[in-house]
Amino acid sequence: MRKHFWWITCACMLLSITMINWRTANANRSTAPLEAASSAKDLFEKYVDDLYQAAQLQQSGLDEVVFKKAVTGFINLKMANKLPQNSSVITVVDLNKPSREKRMWIVDLVAKHLLLNTWVAHGSGSGDDVANSFSNINDSHQSSLGFYLTDDVYMGKHGRSLHLDGLDEGFNDDARAREIVVHGAPYVSERTINEKGKIGRSWGCPAVSPKVSNEVIDDIKGRTVFFINGNDNNYNSKYLNEDLSAAYIFPADTANRLANL
Repeated sequence: MRKHFWWITCACMLLSITMINWRTANANRSTAPLEAASSAKDLFEKYVDDLYQAAQLQQSGLDEVVFKKAVTGFINLKMANKLPQNSSVITVVDLNKPSREKRMWIVDLVAKHLLLNTWVAHGSGSGDDVANSFSNINDSHQSSLGFYLTDDVYMGKHGRSLHLDGLDEGFNDDARAREIVVHGAPYVSERTINEKGKIGRSWGCPAVSPKVSNEVIDDIKGRTVFFINGNDNNYNSKYLNEDLSAAYIFPADTANRLANL
């Protein structure tokens, strides 16, 4: 009798364990996509922060939120096959900052290195020392926000210059027609800042000092990402999709494995 009772007890315990394991497995399956998405986003945050810290961008004055936007766009453009496979350089222009501050950063994401931090002009129609209005319209003399790809180098009225192709429809996609290019301009100088408290303004181009214009052009020419940030609640871009960027860098299975380390 005692032996019969022991077998019944064992059977009940085995059934209980089986039921618990089945529920746990189903619970894990139901939460797996959510956990994977969360893990990928968390890992992406760490990835961006690692780049930011390694390149010492905080010390140079670049806001990490703005840097994250640029990196997000870079990855989405990689996914869209708009960049060469070996492309690793991004340019960030933050027009939230006054013109007297160095507000252009050129960063190599693979080397995790800040190549250059320098002054850059905004359009005369966008504001005085700080740009506060933006346009994609010809003859507005305003800066245009968003993502661009750098293209070819040419000799123009400002000397050696670099074409830009705007990628954000309705915000900067008329850049070619407006002749928005990177070029050197004498009004972008430390001397002008000392005399006037600000640098001069362009007709919409991200103009730089003639002292560094060749360096800038050589660093970023040939289909690299050029991102102009500014304060405009109307601006939006399909290239700012963080979920896609996170999933591309950290696929679900990779994210789960790394999260469990």
